[in-house]
Amino acid sequence: MLQNLETLSREARSWPFEQARNLLAHVLKKRLSDAERDAAKLLIDAGKADEALATFEALNKPVILETGYGPSGLPHMGTFGEVARTTMVRNAFRALTGDHWATRLIAFSDDMDGLRKVPEGIPNPEMLRDDLHLPLTKVRDPFGTHDSFGAHNNARLRAFLDSFGFEYEFMSSTETYRSGRFDAALLTMLERFDKVMGIMLPTLGEERRATYSPFLPISPITGHVLQVPTLERNVEKGTIVFDDPAGGRTEVPVTGGHVKLQWKPDWAMRWTALDVDYEMSGKDLIESVRESSKLCRAIGGVPPEGFNYELFLDIEGKKISKSKGNGLTMEEWLRYGTPESLSWYMFQSPKSAKSLHFNVIPRATDDYLSFIEQYKAQEPAKRMDNAVWHIHSGQPPQSASPVSFALLLNLVGVANASTKEQLWAYFAKYLPDATPDNEPVLDRLMGYALNYYEDFVKPSKTYRLPDDKEKAALLDLAERLKALPADTTDGEIIQGEVYAVGKAHEFEPLRAWFQALYQVLLGASQGPRFGSFAAIYGLPQTIALLEAGANGELAA
Repeated sequence: MLQNLETLSREARSWPFEQARNLLAHVLKKRLSDAERDAAKLLIDAGKADEALATFEALNKPVILETGYGPSGLPHMGTFGEVARTTMVRNAFRALTGDHWATRLIAFSDDMDGLRKVPEGIPNPEMLRDDLHLPLTKVRDPFGTHDSFGAHNNARLRAFLDSFGFEYEFMSSTETYRSGRFDAALLTMLERFDKVMGIMLPTLGEERRATYSPFLPISPITGHVLQVPTLERNVEKGTIVFDDPAGGRTEVPVTGGHVKLQWKPDWAMRWTALDVDYEMSGKDLIESVRESSKLCRAIGGVPPEGFNYELFLDIEGKKISKSKGNGLTMEEWLRYGTPESLSWYMFQSPKSAKSLHFNVIPRATDDYLSFIEQYKAQEPAKRMDNAVWHIHSGQPPQSASPVSFALLLNLVGVANASTKEQLWAYFAKYLPDATPDNEPVLDRLMGYALNYYEDFVKPSKTYRLPDDKEKAALLDLAERLKALPADTTDGEIIQGEVYAVGKAHEFEPLRAWFQALYQVLLGASQGPRFGSFAAIYGLPQTIALLEAGANGELAA
């Protein structure tokens, strides 16, 4: 699937390939000497990544990409975006290296973190209030379906990622801490405690500096994750001493899950212990990445290659906040648009701030469909930079939908349709061989269009009366369409008549004529290609619509 694409991948300009080339350079520098790196690069550039792997033993380890998730809440748009974009980089890297080099994508859940506050909208909040400060995998599940709140949200994360077909390895912070996998890195951090503090303390306020420790011990008495100073360190024993509010002076090992690290040291420790090669993050974490990178080096690790993406904005241009609820949830997008349209939205310009609101869904849907059509006619080099190559891991579908989402939205409104069956009836003549089975994308789009129209378009429709010039043009178009065979389904023929009327009635610019059609007939400021719309809606019905609009019946 992703083999024999090395040459095209080296020249591809889309951001996942730029990131893949950066990742390749990072891994070669991290694992090889200068001379070895040059030799390996020559082989890989020649399309011989398999020879490079066979020649240099240090390369015979998977390239590891990571995404992180805080399971105090449910998976959200940012979770999807990070995994989707990282997957795009992963696939680009596979293509760049001929798919010879093994890769792993770790979805890491920070489920050992203490529950600091009760999330909004959760059942049985009193249960969570009683469990505050416990690790998320010790907090009782308010939904009553799993052993813990952390386990419940982890299950939701995995089901969420599985529903999109992502290939990943799930990893739990609780399990990795307790299994001993992090022990060596934790002992190194204990040994280099002063270096870690030297990096962290200048970043903190005066009050926080007085009590800060990178180690968050877990109380043997209450099980709480404690934010308390480290009073003593014993490097030889691998322990720290702290004052437990429930039991006084206490000594615990830093290994085996007895402590949890603060999140920046934790991030650095994870990069080191798991040998992470790539992790992207939001623009708001640039400083955190810089500090965690310093910590990573301080404990003998190599920070991963990274990428900082812009954050989403609401319709007013303000930063989206989960607590404010001013954004768009995954469930909301998937009620009105396809998963592919969401992936398209995530692919586009990740370094530019973009509005994430209901009004972007129709455009994103139609842009995705248009990129599918473009892909079919593109030469191989252009295909590699097409968004759908990345959305579909190098294998986009051969076809999408015969009509646009915008057209469907207008058809729903004009036809006053409330079911897919009503919409399919309009396609009986226009696409006589089409069925829900052989046009599944169109069938899915109908469902989305019905939902979107009912919730957003219908409440905002505003029809207006035509002026005298527009009325004359509408009636002229009706007469011209009457002269065509009643069963005409050629949208281009109908569109030709629409253009002819606009020119005959001297609309300047011609766009004003189309705007009048949309405002008078559809109650909107813009709409689909009118010829295609009329072909599906039916010529007799379109003629009746034109006459009703000309006579002011629609505005009434």
